[in-house]
Amino acid sequence: MSKYFKVKEIFELAKKYEQDMSTFLRKMISHPSESCNEKEVIHTIKEEMEKVGFDKVEIDPMGNVLGYIGHGKHVIAMDAHIDTVGVGDESAWEFDPFEGMEDDEVVGGRGASDQEGGMASMVYAGKIIKDLGLEDDYTLIVTGTVQEEDCDGLCWQYIIEESKIKPEFVVITEPTSLNIYRGHRGRMEIKVTTKGLSCHGSAPERGENAIFKMAPILNELKALHENLHYDEFLGKGTLTVSEIFFSSPSRCAVADGCTISIDRRLTDGETWQGAIQEIKNLPAVKAANAEVELYKYDRPSWTGLVYPTESYFPSWVLEEDHPACQTLVDGYRELFKEEPLVDKWTFSTNAVSIMGRYGIPCIGFGPGHEDQAHAPNEKTWKNELVKCAALYALTPITYVNKYVNK
Repeated sequence: MSKYFKVKEIFELAKKYEQDMSTFLRKMISHPSESCNEKEVIHTIKEEMEKVGFDKVEIDPMGNVLGYIGHGKHVIAMDAHIDTVGVGDESAWEFDPFEGMEDDEVVGGRGASDQEGGMASMVYAGKIIKDLGLEDDYTLIVTGTVQEEDCDGLCWQYIIEESKIKPEFVVITEPTSLNIYRGHRGRMEIKVTTKGLSCHGSAPERGENAIFKMAPILNELKALHENLHYDEFLGKGTLTVSEIFFSSPSRCAVADGCTISIDRRLTDGETWQGAIQEIKNLPAVKAANAEVELYKYDRPSWTGLVYPTESYFPSWVLEEDHPACQTLVDGYRELFKEEPLVDKWTFSTNAVSIMGRYGIPCIGFGPGHEDQAHAPNEKTWKNELVKCAALYALTPITYVNKYVNK
């Protein structure tokens, strides 16, 4: 029997490894791994990859873990970021977020859906490939990447620019509720600053209040949000003011500085230059002579590496008839005997760099649900871990047999 047609065996083996995946996921969850503090979970993943038989496993200077299967000429990657956000209000959790929980249907804990579940499925997809001898003329690279929650795609800027790894396409394993996602909006982190002149609060007319200067800017930003560009597939661009800061000598003084942070979501057809200019053009921004700029990100990774970048994360859309998309659609039909929903994410992923910056095709399929991301009592579903492992195992050989050189 051709390797390509071992579909039933792939799915049965994925079911067999359900408990192994759940146990591995709980191991990852047990290690708190907020951005820049992922060392323990990275080493846990490396050990699991080695245990299940990956051909090579390495940790790069940034702290990403890369596991290799096969030695063929067609390079395919599958990515999971393995950093998490914090716990938030611990009283909102019904169980310890790091001890986690497990029953017959779900595994719970911080990172269960966003997005260590994807890593569990990828690693056991590698084991399935090895068990069934599904290697072909491809090299599969499974990446566990760092700092995504802080700075989407920075890890892949490093992998592409410094490690010179450029796959033919990348499967993003962020949660999709077992749908196939082919795009999402981009985002920017923008800073707007007004400056004033401090004086004693008893005589404010002697100074110039930077907070008062910011007030009309806030109202104009709210109006700008309502009129941003709309795209038929990705939807509307958005903005929200997410933070506000001030500087003042004391509570009894006029504020001499005020800064706001803007979370700007870019739909298809918008550019970072245009988004900045829209804000600069606001009458209140001009009247206040406010400064408008992108934030920069330069936090050291857990290894101590600093790889600075501007906080701009481009939108991306993959055509539905692209081989990367059709590879997953074909595999889904073969494995699950039904049609997949092909759609998009609401949130952002590492694909902002991989496809948004570098044009390397990305396609999404992952266990877990978007509404679990960053939420208390986060969980993922065991049957989704199984289905994802099966499709990940089938994907490389499907691509090589059906789409290479077609």
